[in-house]
Amino acid sequence: MTTGRLLLGATPLGQPGDASKRLVDALSTADVVAAEDTRRVRTLAQALGVRITGRVVSLFDQNEAARAPALVDDILGGATVLVVSDAGMPLINDPGYRMVAACIEQGLPVSCLPGPSAVTTALAVSGLPSDRFCFEGFAPRKQSARRAWLAALAAERRTAVFFESPRRLAETLRDAVEELGPDRRAVVCRELTKVHEEIRRATLAELAAWADDKVLGEITVVLAGATPRVDLATLVAEVDALVGDGMRVKDACARVVDAHPGAPPRRELYEAVLRSRDA
Repeated sequence: MTTGRLLLGATPLGQPGDASKRLVDALSTADVVAAEDTRRVRTLAQALGVRITGRVVSLFDQNEAARAPALVDDILGGATVLVVSDAGMPLINDPGYRMVAACIEQGLPVSCLPGPSAVTTALAVSGLPSDRFCFEGFAPRKQSARRAWLAALAAERRTAVFFESPRRLAETLRDAVEELGPDRRAVVCRELTKVHEEIRRATLAELAAWADDKVLGEITVVLAGATPRVDLATLVAEVDALVGDGMRVKDACARVVDAHPGAPPRRELYEAVLRSRDA
């Protein structure tokens, strides 16, 4: 049985001090370091005071399929192969999936050295609900595809996290205003953990206006989930039932609105109740 294995190492987003001890040890002992950018991993190692003794090879989206078989052969031969991306966790919109799938197919050990991830870091600081969320990768580049993608998120009740290029951020936010409405809450996280980290929490309309000033840096967007709309006729019926039990109309409207997230304002429900009685 081979003693080789595949290691997936999470790398710092910006601060070298965020590297785990296990990552530091793996960089210095792995037989092969497969990096999204070989120059960046050498720079990281230097910042961590680590000497990479193994072979360093590139592993990025365009060459992973071709390179994976040889790396799997290395593992079959007993080598430890460490996969790292430029920043954050491999596979999360970064290379590594094909390597993992190939190793599992061969019955080879796969382990993870957990650590930084832009997705969970942005979610944690966003102030938006984090009990249920989805990750959407990068927003589509072409406007037609981006509009369709945003439209699909219109009814998504989970908090959504996605990446965007700073060059397209303003366009994407403007499209989001059109598809999701100006008042949907969102957070733009720029340069997470770095010296110029910036967290902007606002409505989509406000963020779109801000982004027009040419935002720079690595961007992660956190989008509030959709608030379910409640059928107005159903709410009116609930108010009528409470009024039938002796409650005042205004008090009944207040109770029903408080009980239903996504309900219209109290005044709107009150007026709907009055209209139903005149009908």
